[in-house]
Amino acid sequence: MEYETIRVDRAGDVLKIVLNRPERLNACPPNMALELANAVNDLGGARAVVITGEGRAFCSGADLAARGDRSIAGGRGAYTALTQAYNPLMLALSRLPVPVVTAVNGPAAGVGCSIALAADFVIAARSAYFLQAFVNIGLVPDGGASWMLARLVGKARATEMMMLGEKIGAEKAESWGLIYKAVDDAALQDEAMALATRLAAGPTVALGVMRQNIAKALEADYASALLVEAEGQWKAGDSADAAEGGKAFLEKRKAAFTGK
Repeated sequence: MEYETIRVDRAGDVLKIVLNRPERLNACPPNMALELANAVNDLGGARAVVITGEGRAFCSGADLAARGDRSIAGGRGAYTALTQAYNPLMLALSRLPVPVVTAVNGPAAGVGCSIALAADFVIAARSAYFLQAFVNIGLVPDGGASWMLARLVGKARATEMMMLGEKIGAEKAESWGLIYKAVDDAALQDEAMALATRLAAGPTVALGVMRQNIAKALEADYASALLVEAEGQWKAGDSADAAEGGKAFLEKRKAAFTGK
C-alpha cells in the first residue's frame, strides 16, 4: 500500500522500512506510528525486518509540532496518541514472528529511541546517539522506555538516561550493552542488511519463538521460563525447518531453511 510518512522496500526475504520525514528529522506523529504498525503487521512472507531513517536522523521523537485533531499537545492529547498509536506500534514490534534489525543512522530520541531499541539487533552508526529527552521538556519517557531501559542496562543507567536527559553515543551504548554494536557510518546500511539477510535465511519459526521466549523470560520466574521453553520447542520441533536441520546434521551439510 502507499504510505505518507514511511517507505517500504523488499530485498529478497527482508522487508526494509524507512522512516521518511527527513525534513523533520523523521519526527514521528501518530499517523507515522500507525503506518509503521501497519507495515510490520503486513510482512507479506518476509522473514526479517530492517528499520532505518531517511537522511541524517533515525527518529527525533514524537512530532510536538503536530496540529489538528491528531495533535499530541497537552496531557490528554499525549495519552490518546500513546494508547491509540504509539503503544500499538510497540506491541506490534514486540509480537512479530520474525527477527527485527534497526539501523540507527543518526539521533534516536524520545519515542524514536524506543523504536530503535525494540529490535532484536540494534546497529548504530558511530555518529548516532540515543536520547531520552523528556525531562528537558517536563515530560516522562514513553513508548515502553521505562520497561525497556531498566532491563537493557539496569536501574542506575536507565535512571541516568531518563532523569538527566543526556545523549548516549553509539560507542558508549555498545559498551553498556544497550545495543548490539556500533559501526562506521558508511558501513551501517550494508551491515544491517547483511545481518537481516542472514537471519532471513535461518529457521524462522525457531527464531520467532526465541524472541518471544526472551521477552517472556524478562517477566517469568525460572520454572515458568522452563515451561515456556518446552512449549516453544514443541512448536519449533514440528516445523519443516527443524526436520531439515536434523537431516542436514546427519548428512553433514549446511541446512537449507525455508522459514516453515
